[in-house]
Amino acid sequence: MFDIDSGKLLIIAIIALVVIGPKELPGVMRQVGLALAKVRRMAGEFQGQFMEAMRESELEELKKDVQKMSDTANFNFDPLADVKDQFNEVGSSLEKTLAAPVTQVETAELSTPEATIEPTPAAPEPAPDHAPTKTSGAA
Repeated sequence: MFDIDSGKLLIIAIIALVVIGPKELPGVMRQVGLALAKVRRMAGEFQGQFMEAMRESELEELKKDVQKMSDTANFNFDPLADVKDQFNEVGSSLEKTLAAPVTQVETAELSTPEATIEPTPAAPEPAPDHAPTKTSGAA
């Protein structure tokens, strides 16, 4: 704020010592210190009030946004009811599909060569390496 370095401060102290005098200089310095403390305190209070006003305005905007979202939100959200409805829809569509008669076009589509699967012949069993021998009678 003020551009006071140590040289300027020394010149101000010498002028104050000459003008005020050595007897009253401590009292004057005390009064200057108290005045500076008061100014700093007032500046801090002003800054605190300013920041509080900023927080309140942001809080009001946030409250308005939340209110707007809550007005447009659907609070009738029931996930179990939604799942039940979906199951009922799927079940009714399956019932309609199963209850509908099969037409000739659908049977013709089912009997097309692409849809038929022919069984593959089984591979022949390999012949054994040796023939079983017959044992005669004694057990």
